Amino acid sequence: MTGTPMEWIRFVLTAVFMIVGLCSFICAVLGVFHFGYIMNRLHAAGIGDTMGLMSVLVALMISAGFGMDLFKLIAVAAFMWCTSPVSTHFMGQIEYFTNPDLSSYLKLRRRRGDTEET
Repeated sequence: MTGTPMEWIRFVLTAVFMIVGLCSFICAVLGVFHFGYIMNRLHAAGIGDTMGLMSVLVALMISAGFGMDLFKLIAVAAFMWCTSPVSTHFMGQIEYFTNPDLSSYLKLRRRRGDTEET
């Protein structure tokens, strides 16, 4: 089990980024199951998707080294960073426009100087 110090550094960095990605995915899953409102669930899933996936992809990039695999992983990362927020925003818009009970989930704060109409 010998190797050059550079291989050990790559192994440790890969392991750290994989663990960070795994923890992010676990937090996202727990957040999705914990929250009851769809917008909160979308936020938890979006954070886990963005941070977790990027951490795993960085770990794979470090592990793969320089080559065509690195460019493919960069393309996957760019694609996910462009499509994930757009799809999350689209689902949020669908909830906003189709949920008739949306106001029951919101706490509205009055601004200073507003008068209450009865």
